[in-house]
Amino acid sequence: MRAPAPHGHVLVARLDSVGDILLAGPAVRAVAASAERVTMLVGRGRGAVARLLPGVDDVIEYAAPWVVPDPGALDAAAVDTLVREVREAGVDAGLILTSFHQSPLPLALLLRLAGVGWLGAISEDYPGSLLDLRHQMPVEPADVPESERALSLARAAGFTLDGPATLAVRGPLPDVGSLVGEGDYLVYHPGADAPARRPGAEQSRATVAALVEAGHRVVVTGSPAESTLTGFVAGGLALDLTGAVDLAGLAAVLGGAEVVVAPNTGPAHLAAAVGTPVVSLFAPVVPPERWAPYGVPVVLLGDQSAPCRLTRARHCPVAGHPCLDAVSPASVVAAVASLRRTPPAGTPAPARPREVDHVS
Repeated sequence: MRAPAPHGHVLVARLDSVGDILLAGPAVRAVAASAERVTMLVGRGRGAVARLLPGVDDVIEYAAPWVVPDPGALDAAAVDTLVREVREAGVDAGLILTSFHQSPLPLALLLRLAGVGWLGAISEDYPGSLLDLRHQMPVEPADVPESERALSLARAAGFTLDGPATLAVRGPLPDVGSLVGEGDYLVYHPGADAPARRPGAEQSRATVAALVEAGHRVVVTGSPAESTLTGFVAGGLALDLTGAVDLAGLAAVLGGAEVVVAPNTGPAHLAAAVGTPVVSLFAPVVPPERWAPYGVPVVLLGDQSAPCRLTRARHCPVAGHPCLDAVSPASVVAAVASLRRTPPAGTPAPARPREVDHVS
């Protein structure tokens, strides 16, 4: 490293999923604490997520073919547009946030072409002149929570954040009271972009039925593209809000819930960002030590020793999807009971611990 990053206009890049962007939040806040301006570079269609993060002033979107699943060919015109947008923004420095299996160097090359004078990233590969800061983690790949990993890069670049790497969103969030109705409720979010990371539809339907039978009011959430799944899972027993809210509205719905039940997907991290405990239906295709919801009470359900462990598979390679579909509805009900935020009348609410319980 020649020198710490300039604290003028800083670009923070995270080019993959909704959850990844939310987990970059602590690093963004660290940069924003001393930078004059923060632009976030995210994948195509992810701008709304970036705009939820405290500290973000501007957003640039780019679909990186070395990051997104099922990419098309490299689009020279899109590359030219990215280089022009970054150059016109007048960026002084950039931090490139990646997962352990991704290289920051393709983006570093494009940012150099855009005239960014200082760049930092975590990189195992020799960067030559592409990086000013080649930050290397002492332990890879599983043992460091992703939000802490990203924050370590920001700190190595000279940006500081007081306190832990907890997630946060920008307020105020919209009022969703007329949508969710009166009284306490749970959220069950059945979907995930990667099929390997979500329970089967029948399993989710049975779990929602068990939660309702246990006396909970359940709200089911999902994107418009998941309406068939969520309608089946709700089964006429739960309130289905699929497609009824935008991302900020979803954050508000999750923030009003006593507990959120969700697989390893963006809304689980969004729940953590608004402070709601999570029952995490976690397929072991990625390590929970890194990717479990961070900074709120969590009960982790799922067989973490299943044959798909650490494969990063998008489609389950094991017949019957046992790591998640063997999780009994009764165990989800019990996990919810252990996390409910509403204490008995007259009981002071304890501070919520920052820990993860691993339950098979």
